[in-house]
Amino acid sequence: MIQEIDKYLEEVKSFETKDLKELENFRIKFLGKKGILNQLFAEFKNVPNEEKKLFGQKINQLKQVATGKVQSIKENLENNLEEQGSQLDLSRPGYPVEIGSRHPISIVKNQIIEIFKNIGFNVSEGPEIEDDWHNFTALNLPEYHPARDMQDTFFLQQNPDWLLRTHTSSVQTRYMETHQPPIRTISPGRVYRNEDISARSHCIFHQVEGLYIDKGVSFADLKQTLLYFTKEMFGKSKIRLRPSYFPFTEPSAEVDIYWGLETETDKRITKGTGWLEIMGAGMVDPNVLQNMNIDPEEYTGFAFGMGIERIAMLLYQIQDIRMFYENDMRFLSQFKPII
Repeated sequence: MIQEIDKYLEEVKSFETKDLKELENFRIKFLGKKGILNQLFAEFKNVPNEEKKLFGQKINQLKQVATGKVQSIKENLENNLEEQGSQLDLSRPGYPVEIGSRHPISIVKNQIIEIFKNIGFNVSEGPEIEDDWHNFTALNLPEYHPARDMQDTFFLQQNPDWLLRTHTSSVQTRYMETHQPPIRTISPGRVYRNEDISARSHCIFHQVEGLYIDKGVSFADLKQTLLYFTKEMFGKSKIRLRPSYFPFTEPSAEVDIYWGLETETDKRITKGTGWLEIMGAGMVDPNVLQNMNIDPEEYTGFAFGMGIERIAMLLYQIQDIRMFYENDMRFLSQFKPII
């Protein structure tokens, strides 16, 4: 056993390394919980009495030499690392940090908000989980109204009176409950409808809806507001309003802009007509005003709503709405800000 300890002493004394990982393995081998030294201490009871003194001295010597070797090599390696680090040029620029990009939905939403802010509209927000009153009934859609079928709704299983909002018009009803005319607000947000997912439709999408209520508001005010928006957003100065139906506005209209027929792309996206539908609009139905305790004899107003995805698809010529939700960096990186 004494000869075996002497061999270990020679191994420890001759050990050299410039690698911290190798040093750690050496430390574990000799000084670890299951290392050589603990094994030797365990053998102490089996050593003959006349050899115990020498055996103990040898073990202590091995422990001191191994501990000192580990400590000295570790200090040398750490000093070398510090010297190398001190030679770095800290004035050199770091590696370039890749600039992120805004999502195209956020870009278009912010543009729309900025345009309407310039003519006095504020921004209002509301919950995405709504009750039946604010999402349907207050908007002239009482229970069993056939127009409810126009919006395939996600109802909550625990309570059928609660649902995922189908439009941000619910934000407008909440806003009218707490504010008196004049009201001029837009409501951007995410909405949900139980629709099949395809290149042209999704069960999740985003809307911006606008509301203006005051004394003497007319359809002409609505038209001029929409004309201003289309000029600012698309650079187009020609719009048309086609009669339509929405339960919460009367009269109601679909709003088209003249996109043009200058390129093959223009012909394709307009189906050869040059016209593109971009939103729905109309004068607020008097029943909606009454539901919100606003006197329809004294106040009138208009409302409009558009899908942000549809606007983004037009502006960026994106063919598939699903691309907005796939988090594909190859797609999203195209929308980095220009600096």
